[in-house]
Amino acid sequence: MSARRTAVFPAGMEPVRQRLDRWRERRTPGSAMPESLWAMAVKVARRHGVYPTARALGLEYNKLKRLSQSADHTQGAGSSPTFVELIAPPPSGVSQCRIELEAVRGARMKIELPSASAELIVGVCRVLWSGAL
Repeated sequence: MSARRTAVFPAGMEPVRQRLDRWRERRTPGSAMPESLWAMAVKVARRHGVYPTARALGLEYNKLKRLSQSADHTQGAGSSPTFVELIAPPPSGVSQCRIELEAVRGARMKIELPSASAELIVGVCRVLWSGAL
C-alpha cells in the first residue's frame, strides 16, 4: 500500500494557490503570469517566507525573491517611522538655570538645565575649574 501525501498549505496561502491553479488551467502557453497574481504571492511570501511560498505555489524562486525585495524597499520609502522622539518645551512655571563659564585661554561652556540640577552642576564646575582633575 502506498500512502498518498496531500499537501497542507498555510491558511493565507490556499486562496492564492487556487487562483494560480485557475490561471494555469486557462492560460495560453508562453503567457506571463499577471502582476496581480505576483502581488498576491509577494504578500504570502512576506508572511511565510520566499522559499516555502515559491515551493508550495510552484513559482520561480528568484523572481518572487526579487519582487518581494523591491516591494519591501518601496513600502519602506513611504512608511512612517516606528519611533519619534518629541522634546516638549518646559512648562512656563519651571525656572531654568543657565551657567556660562569662560576659561583664561578663551574656552567657553554654556549649560542650561532646570533649576533643580543647578547645585549638581555648580559642584562639577568647581571640581573642573579648580584643577583637581
